Amino acid sequence: MVFIVLFVFIGGTFWTVASSFTNIKTLPIFTPAEFYDAFVGMAQYQRLWRSSRWIISITNLGIYGSLYTIFAFVIGFWLAVLMDQKIRLEGVFRTIYLYPFALSFIVTGHVWAWIMNPAFGLEATVRGLGWETFSFDWLTNREMSIYAVVIAGLWQGTGLVMALMLAGLRGIDDEIWRAARIDGIPKWRTYIQIVLPMMRPVLVTTFVIVASGAVRVYDLVIGLTQGGPGLSSQVPTIYVYETMFVGALAQGTAASTIMLLATAVILIPWVVVEFGKKQQA
Repeated sequence: MVFIVLFVFIGGTFWTVASSFTNIKTLPIFTPAEFYDAFVGMAQYQRLWRSSRWIISITNLGIYGSLYTIFAFVIGFWLAVLMDQKIRLEGVFRTIYLYPFALSFIVTGHVWAWIMNPAFGLEATVRGLGWETFSFDWLTNREMSIYAVVIAGLWQGTGLVMALMLAGLRGIDDEIWRAARIDGIPKWRTYIQIVLPMMRPVLVTTFVIVASGAVRVYDLVIGLTQGGPGLSSQVPTIYVYETMFVGALAQGTAASTIMLLATAVILIPWVVVEFGKKQQA
């Protein structure tokens, strides 16, 4: 395990970052002298941020990441609240909500590609029922394709958020609910002002999982839109993959380094807060 961590993960990360400052096009294991000869400084990053394709990818990631994170939290917490009412057949509903998360993202992408296909999906079905003017062509609409990815992502990931939130709600002491009822505090205020602050560790952990997953989204987009139409649903992971395997390895590692920094921005504050509290305790 130590070998894997040091040489595969940490070593691979350092190699990726180092190669982003070179002009290598293939996958060598270069010596320090070869690295010095290939060193170009920040040229790859300057070229990266001049690429319209990369700008589109970052913009799409911002749209997908923000909408996916916000709605996954809202819907997931709402479902968790409903499940926390000790409803009948809770196990059945919990399984139904969690089932999409058991599927791979590539399967989810293909399934929603069928559902959203104007020729035989939702649009064709509704028109067949008599609504001839109904239109749902998001997969072929450049302005809406990224939002189609958001819908598929929410279907896949909201169940996990619901399960995490439900675990947090079940950890709230019943005495708090009794005290709130005695004080006449409305239930919605109890959730907002008392329960949510007490669930802060669960909320932070869920945010890290959801946000880091949004940054890494790849197979869902491939299965659903292939990054199209055109570049309208292109995301950074697709840019990295396609760039690294067309003879521009250093450009791809520069893009992956930017993604690494984006993930670090999400993870490092969480690690500092959590481990800092443990040390203080």
